[in-house]
Amino acid sequence: MTVSLIAIAAVLLDGWLGEPRRFHPLIGFGHLATWVECRFYGSPALSPARRRLRGTLAVGLLLTPAVALAMAITRLPCVSDAAAALLLYLALGHRSLHEHARPIAAALRAGNLDAARGRLGHIVSRDTATLNTTDIAKGAVESVLENGNDAVFAALFWFVIGGAPAVVAYRLANTLDAMWGYRNARYLYFGWAAARLDDLLNYLPARLTALTYALMGDVPRA
Repeated sequence: MTVSLIAIAAVLLDGWLGEPRRFHPLIGFGHLATWVECRFYGSPALSPARRRLRGTLAVGLLLTPAVALAMAITRLPCVSDAAAALLLYLALGHRSLHEHARPIAAALRAGNLDAARGRLGHIVSRDTATLNTTDIAKGAVESVLENGNDAVFAALFWFVIGGAPAVVAYRLANTLDAMWGYRNARYLYFGWAAARLDDLLNYLPARLTALTYALMGDVPRA
């Protein structure tokens, strides 16, 4: 019952406040991850194995203290439930999905492709300058569906499984994957650990999310 009440409180906070406009912990974590990357990436002459080891150590260095701090905070008397609700709230992004997707839909309805491309560019990593109406709509829908897992379903899943420390571990691993989990020359090996950890933590939540989408939509087509 306590887990359910905390989860409901966090969802209501997200719906009421949305993401913090300033000093969001995930943004600060991103800056810290960039700093760690600069110091752990190493020489271009490093072998793939050593680059992968450095990336793995970087992930451990970033996640371990944050998870330990979350465990310590949520064990404090009198404030443990409030702290857990706050940490879960900071991991959620349901309202922000609406705030990013609705302007894209509005621009498409108005026939303003430039505005729609610009808005889509805020939530996807690829170039949107030449996308047509169909591509913009597909990109927006795919991004919302994917982030519906990352910023809503999976966060709630890991909160139920392991409380606030598990949520912190999940969202920080997810953030590192978004920063380092690319199959390109720079991150193929350094980002390997971040990408594999994110895959592991999302294995069940992503499938449950997809099932939920199917049950709430067109089941045979899904």
